[in-house]
Amino acid sequence: MKVLVIGGGGREHAICAALKKSKKVDKIYCASGNAGIASIAECVSIGDTDIEALAAFAKSRTIDLTVVGPEASLAAGIVDRFEDEGLKIFGASRRATQIESSKEFAKNLMRKYDIPTAKYAIFADYNEAIAYLERHQAPIVIKYDGLAAGKGVVVAMTDNEARNALKDMLLDHKYGDAKVIMEEFMQGPEFSFMCFVGGENVYPMALAQDHKRAFDNDQGPNTGGMGAYSPLPFITYEDRAFALEGIMKKTAKALVAEGCPFYGVLYGGLMKTAGGIKVIEFNARFGDPETEVVLPLLKSDIFEVFNDVIDGRTPVLEWDTRAAIGFVLASKGYPESYDKGIEIKGLDSLQGVEVYHMGTKSDGNRLLTNGGRVLFVTALADTLSDARKHAITQISKIECKNLFYRRDIGYQAV
Repeated sequence: MKVLVIGGGGREHAICAALKKSKKVDKIYCASGNAGIASIAECVSIGDTDIEALAAFAKSRTIDLTVVGPEASLAAGIVDRFEDEGLKIFGASRRATQIESSKEFAKNLMRKYDIPTAKYAIFADYNEAIAYLERHQAPIVIKYDGLAAGKGVVVAMTDNEARNALKDMLLDHKYGDAKVIMEEFMQGPEFSFMCFVGGENVYPMALAQDHKRAFDNDQGPNTGGMGAYSPLPFITYEDRAFALEGIMKKTAKALVAEGCPFYGVLYGGLMKTAGGIKVIEFNARFGDPETEVVLPLLKSDIFEVFNDVIDGRTPVLEWDTRAAIGFVLASKGYPESYDKGIEIKGLDSLQGVEVYHMGTKSDGNRLLTNGGRVLFVTALADTLSDARKHAITQISKIECKNLFYRRDIGYQAV
């Protein structure tokens, strides 16, 4: 079988690595890929939102299955276009992707179907939003309504922070021309619950937690994620059961009822609050960086899983019982401005870890940085503590003057 993976980051590297283990997959293409993915797949220089070119490529190569990584591809309607062409694809339709691409759609769906989430209000007008802020005051959460690469959320602890966020989003259009959602501030540990979903059928993956702040001790600006780990000792069996039945399955049924059934990976960004588990946000695809710790734990053939979900069969999901932890190595300056093109050495000396490339490129025999988040190093061990120690030991062998990482990934569990 021939598979095409859409995207070029660490998530897509992890998907390609999982597909590589399948005895049914002969050839993997990745559009557009990166220097690490190139070692296991043929990289194709087509952008992830160039839907027509991707469809033409899939037809010309008689691709048996396409797997979509990025939310931008889903929001652009890649699944609808491929299905129109009779091409098999794993991912959510454009309408179902609204669960991520429009926070207004997601919040209204949760309110209509009684899915627990923070109280909220929606604004397009800056002055009206400021008036709401003056009535409710910080701390308050402000979210840009469209896609913002994981960065359009501000947890404002002061009124001044909130005012600046509203100015960025509604006056300066930092992320585009869309509304904002203002939500009550919730407290508690966050966790990520990814599920394979086919209509009303929901199949859970291992739980994970990622770390959004750039620096140790949850300091610094929000990022796309600086690391992740699984399992989560603070989430009980009862917590997980409620999250599955009362949130993930309920949401899948709600999308069916709304006429936009979800097929693909539904990602629940959840929080365990004093008032129970509530939804922070939904994504319509594999999370990044959670995928880089969850997929290494999957012992089943992921090619078969993808096809079973699409075709309405119950997939076999078998999981490694070990702990997994992973660290992002990011360019200094990320998530703001940073340099590219800095050489990376020493990867060949790493042992007993998976290294996923997030933002790299090749220059002859040299490996160079090519993004904000550059590498992701995952270790598995019997305990989270052992996995963390091993990962940090191996990371110390990487030579690059422009990379930094958080050393405290998994601190809530270790």
